[in-house]
Amino acid sequence: MHTILSHKEIEQKITRLGHQLLENCFEEPVVFLGGICGNGIRLAREIQKIMQSNSDQQIEVFEISIDKEEPWKKPITLSIEEDRLKNAYIILVDDVLNSGKTMQYSLVKLLERPTKSIKTVALVDRTHRRYPIKADFVGISLSTTLKERVEIDLDGENSKAYLV
Repeated sequence: MHTILSHKEIEQKITRLGHQLLENCFEEPVVFLGGICGNGIRLAREIQKIMQSNSDQQIEVFEISIDKEEPWKKPITLSIEEDRLKNAYIILVDDVLNSGKTMQYSLVKLLERPTKSIKTVALVDRTHRRYPIKADFVGISLSTTLKERVEIDLDGENSKAYLV
């Protein structure tokens, strides 16, 4: 196991991502952060804190529940009333963008209604795509082998990202 991001580096990446997002959506009165279940929702909540402390915009977080292994098997659900997302500015958040499968299926769910804009955020982008998706905002990009995987532990003061 090789540490690729320490707790402090993760905090720095999240802070930078929050500021980049604010620069990108500064004219929006309401911004929705859709965090993919697990670390995606945790990351979305941390980004929300950064955005709210630096802006008067309303930043709302909701969770996207998805079966990450077989997203086509069970319905993908949102923790927000879906009509609220109509013509909304949405930011889709996940911790690691690997093959792109989870983010792609989550994006399809969000596209079931008209939206104003959808941006994608990943703390770590592995650059191994099987699906046609990219992250608009990235904490760190890694070139890894197909056998390697990235694991992120967002456990408070001991958060770390590992290459396994």
